[in-house]
Amino acid sequence: MGATNLNPGGGNSGAPREPHEERENSSATAGLMPDNPIAAILDVIGRGERFLVCSHSRPDGDAVGSVLAMGMLLEAMGKRADLFTADRIPAVYRALPGAEAISCVMRVHGRYDAAILLECDSLDRTRLRGLQPFYLVNIDHHATGRAFAQLNWIDRDAASVGELVYRLIKAARVHLSPAMAQCLYTTILTDTGSFRYGATRASTFALAAELARAGADPVRIAREIYFSTAMSKLLLLGAALTTLTREGRLAWLSVSHQDMVRTCAAEEDSEGIVDYAISLAGVEAAVFLRELPEGRIRASLRSKGRVDVASLAVAMGGGGHENAAGITLDGPLHRALEEVLAQLRPAVEEISSPPTQGKDPRV
Repeated sequence: MGATNLNPGGGNSGAPREPHEERENSSATAGLMPDNPIAAILDVIGRGERFLVCSHSRPDGDAVGSVLAMGMLLEAMGKRADLFTADRIPAVYRALPGAEAISCVMRVHGRYDAAILLECDSLDRTRLRGLQPFYLVNIDHHATGRAFAQLNWIDRDAASVGELVYRLIKAARVHLSPAMAQCLYTTILTDTGSFRYGATRASTFALAAELARAGADPVRIAREIYFSTAMSKLLLLGAALTTLTREGRLAWLSVSHQDMVRTCAAEEDSEGIVDYAISLAGVEAAVFLRELPEGRIRASLRSKGRVDVASLAVAMGGGGHENAAGITLDGPLHRALEEVLAQLRPAVEEISSPPTQGKDPRV
C-alpha cells in the first residue's frame, strides 16, 4: 500500500503518496518534537497500516527488547509490523519472545506508512539502507539524542527506550502481555547495568515490579543474560585483561583483531569487557578499545558519574549516555588510544577529590 501523509497537525488528505514524494516533502516536518509526543506517535500509528521497526546496529538488550515490544504493540493495535536489524541478535537475547521475527538485513524494501527507529541518533546509526524515503518516527533516550526524524520523542530521563515503549502501550490501552513484559524488563535490566547506572531511580524499580507482575521472570531473564556466557567471551576477556592499565582515575584495556580471531570471538563477546576497567576502586572513567577487521577502532567509554563521557564521545564523532558512550576511530590501536586519552585526561583532572590510590601504571 502507498505511504500516506502522516504529518501530525499537518492534515491527512488520505491520498496515497509515493516514497520519493514523502522524501521530497519531509523537510517541512523534520525535527518536530510535539508537546505530547505519545499522542502524536499513536496518531501516526492509528492512521497507518504497515510499519517498519528497527534500532541501532550491534543491538543490545534495550534495542532488541524494545523492537520486539514495539512490534507486539503494533500487532495488538491491528497493524502489520516488520522488524529489522543490520546485525544479528546476540545469543543471550535470542530466547526473548518473538526474537525470531527480527530479520537481519542490510537494506529494507517495501512500502511502509512509517519507520519507527528506536534508540538511534541518526539514520546512519541503524546501518540499514533504504530508510530515507519513509516518514520517520524517532524514539530515543540518549543524552546525545537528536531530532533527525519527522517526528521525535527524546526523553533523556528514561532508564531505557523500552520504558518509552511501555508508556506507549499504556497510553494505547493495550493489554501488557507477559511477552511484552519479558522484553521490556530486559531493556531496563540491561540499559541500567543491572540497576547500577545513573538513570536508575525509584520509578525504575516501580516499573520493574509492574513488569514482573505482568509476567516477566526476573530470575530467568538474569540467568539467560548473565549466566549463559560463551567460552569465546571468557577467552577474549582474558586477552583484554592482560592489557589492563591504570593511570590514577583512568583505566583502559583493549583487544586486537588478532585476539578476536584467536579466541574465535564474535562481536557480541566484547560487550561488558569495559566494566572490568571501570569497576576498579578509585577509577572514575574507563575505556575499552577493540580493533575491527578493517583496522578501525571501536571504543567503549564508561564513567561512574563524575565524568560526562557522552560529551567527550560527541566531540570525537560518537555519542551515548553521560555514563556510557561509544565512538569509532581510525587506527591503529595505539593512536586511537592516545586520541581518547587526550580527551579523558583533562576531564578526569577536573575532579576535585583525590583518587583513592596513587598512580599504578599496570594492574
